[in-house]
Amino acid sequence: MSDAGDLHVRDAGQDVRELGALLGEVLSRQASRAAFETVEGIRRAAIDARDGDEAAAGRLEGYLSALDAEETEVVARAFTTYFELINLAEERARVRTIRERGGPGESVVAAVEHLAERGASSETVQRVLDDVLIQPTFTAHPTEARRKTVKAKLRSVATALRELDERRLTDRERFTVERDLDAEVTSLWQTPQVREHPPDVTDEALNVQWYLENVLFDVVGDVYDRLERALADEYPDVTVPKLFEFRSWAGSDRDGNPHVTPAVTAETLARQREVVVARYVETLETLLGVLSQDADRVEVGEAVRERLAAYEDRLPGIAAAAAERNPSEPYRQLLRLMIERLDRIDDLRPGGYDDPEELLTDVRHLAADLRANDAAAVAEAHLDPLVRQVETFGFALAALDVRDHRENHTAAVADALARADVPYADLDEDDRVRVLTEAILQSEPVVDLSDTEGLDETATRVCRRFDAMADWQETFGVDAVDTYCISMCETPSHVLEVLFLADQAGIVDLPGYAGLDVVPLLETESALSGAREIMGTLFENEAYAAAIEARDGVQEVMLGYSDSCKENGYLAAQWSLHRNQKRLAAITAEYDVDLRLFHGRGGSISRGGGPMNEALLALPRETVTGEVKFTEQGEAISEKYANPAIARRELGQMLNAQVRARHDALAESGGAAPEAWRAAMLTASDAAREAYRDLLATPGFLDFFEQATPITVIENLNLGSRPASRTGERTVEDLRAIPWVFSWTQARCIVPGWYSLAAGLDAYLEDGDLDTLREMYREWPFFRTMVDNASMALARTDLDVAEEYAALADEDVRERIFPLIRAEYERSCELVLAITGRDALIERDWLAESLRRRNPYVDPLNRIQIGLLARGGDERAMRTLRLTVKGVAAGMKNTG
Repeated sequence: MSDAGDLHVRDAGQDVRELGALLGEVLSRQASRAAFETVEGIRRAAIDARDGDEAAAGRLEGYLSALDAEETEVVARAFTTYFELINLAEERARVRTIRERGGPGESVVAAVEHLAERGASSETVQRVLDDVLIQPTFTAHPTEARRKTVKAKLRSVATALRELDERRLTDRERFTVERDLDAEVTSLWQTPQVREHPPDVTDEALNVQWYLENVLFDVVGDVYDRLERALADEYPDVTVPKLFEFRSWAGSDRDGNPHVTPAVTAETLARQREVVVARYVETLETLLGVLSQDADRVEVGEAVRERLAAYEDRLPGIAAAAAERNPSEPYRQLLRLMIERLDRIDDLRPGGYDDPEELLTDVRHLAADLRANDAAAVAEAHLDPLVRQVETFGFALAALDVRDHRENHTAAVADALARADVPYADLDEDDRVRVLTEAILQSEPVVDLSDTEGLDETATRVCRRFDAMADWQETFGVDAVDTYCISMCETPSHVLEVLFLADQAGIVDLPGYAGLDVVPLLETESALSGAREIMGTLFENEAYAAAIEARDGVQEVMLGYSDSCKENGYLAAQWSLHRNQKRLAAITAEYDVDLRLFHGRGGSISRGGGPMNEALLALPRETVTGEVKFTEQGEAISEKYANPAIARRELGQMLNAQVRARHDALAESGGAAPEAWRAAMLTASDAAREAYRDLLATPGFLDFFEQATPITVIENLNLGSRPASRTGERTVEDLRAIPWVFSWTQARCIVPGWYSLAAGLDAYLEDGDLDTLREMYREWPFFRTMVDNASMALARTDLDVAEEYAALADEDVRERIFPLIRAEYERSCELVLAITGRDALIERDWLAESLRRRNPYVDPLNRIQIGLLARGGDERAMRTLRLTVKGVAAGMKNTG
């Protein structure tokens, strides 16, 4: 481990102080000295009030109540900007820790050490790695509160902090960096913080693309390199296969978003291909300056000579020009031909690469030739990272998943089949399955998806999408768009409808070929509890079984954490998801099908969030097949993948957890929790579900939610291109999970992350004992992770602030609802501390310190927001209100 002083010249405290001071200077210049003094007075009063000074609490209220509309906006902007800057200081602190501990290698080395300590043989390690495939899937779900312009400016600030921290600067250099930092913060202050219009789908796709193109493309090879080095010491004969693949919903997720059209998806596919091919060309052009070996000094291998000869036939003019330009430099000749082939992808001129495997072959031949000529260091430094990039990103950058709601597929199939005189809409489930199966298996199409004349709007849209998918696969390759998710899937026919539409489009041709994984998204209690019947019916279905066989025997199933929690409450949802994952593993094992679970996680605890490595290690052992897929959403994407050092660390931790989990799953079959533990969870989950639903059914609950949270502001915040609700109606069922969680978080009352936890555990304790719960916490990763995540949500809750929001609600509603929330919160805190044996809800010192640092600064924003919600006002007041939402989100480091 390197000494911190050797790597860095600053610490978090200095960053926080200097950024705060700089913001104060900018505030004085851009607003006034009086404004600065007002903000300073509010800041000091808020800090003292948090420390229990009642007089300070009065001063804080006095400051805030004396503000006029203009001053209120300035104060809200000041605290919002402060959090954005302090978040960068904390990011820099994470980077320091990572660098001091050895970067991504710590996690990767630990994974290899785990295998060695358990006596794993080389054969076992090879099987583990061959099984592992980690697929982070980026979504465009609207949980990112910051504008793209603001994020760009913050990245510039982060760059300046890195310069100050990691370089030893001359006085002149330091002056330049600090001047640039001042300029960026000034510009940030002058930039509108709140979007005037929602981002369109292309904006969202470009946002996801940025992280893939500018961070992940460059860092993924580092993780492989560290793993290979760690394996070389313990398992020198093990080879490392492809372990990562990135996917995206941005530009292809149609569920609830009418703006995602076939044209948008086609544009996204084309742009991503253009971007990734350009990165390969850039890398090869750099290699032209590296691979300058003289043919007289190296022995060119047969494989490279054969490639050059083949290109003389395929690209004679280019080959001749390359030979003339670099007559004695065969590697440079091959590189120029490879660049030409990349340039001709999707070109009218022939000779372009048909698929990434062809490019990989060329790169591998070059790497092998270098090694044969004692230039392994050159291959490791320059060719091996390119191999990993091509394996990971292909010609797609990120493969797209298409998704839509099952009701739309049903409507489209019914409308299309009606033209063939099949009354699909009138059939029961069994008959629907029979009709779809027969249609899929017959050799000729039943309907022409390209002919949409006479179809209604929904059917036209769905049929055109499937017709377009056939074109996308032909143009961009099957791997570029090969997954179709079905939202709110409830029955086998919902899955067969998608398979039928794919068959009619020519994407599927059974037996033998299926260019699509059809993925049921199970998110309601009825779907999760009925998973065995749904999947068993499908696996026994002749058409679907043939499709599974054509997809290498793999069935992907997506689990919806968000809607499950919104429907059932935190504890019941966690147990239902855990139990039904085990059921899915059992049914797939029974039918000899390989299961790939797709975890639909969000950033918040109630939406499946929390540390990814802990989540992977807590999965039921029988579900750990090696392949795992999970969504990355909103602010979690920027937090994990905006900074290269942190991105490397995240990938390393994911790999560590998945390698360990897969090895343990192979080495220790079964591993079921004791019956007493499962019985405890069953009792607790039933009671928790009832308590949660009782809360939602309490008369006036929706009125309380509307009046005591900023939901009406959030619905109009222009966070994303997708509407906040599915139908526009005001019901908990109709409201999307993101604004549901976002609203409670803003009010500092994170009900979705813990409500009914105490009710459930107390129900168990009526006949059970606390020692059993403590044993479950110590020995059962599922239970420990569930309790720890709830503990974080409880720690982020502030019931005193929440009570001020509750005061906005009508008295009779407030008196029915808020005492239930407070009682459940207080008892949940008691139980968590009793079970864990901790003195505080959070055991991570850095997180506890972060909350202590942030809470006093969030308080003024919460109180300004409460006042504006109570008073309403003109456009300026609404703009300030939206700004407070953004500021609280930055302060809490969480939205939905």
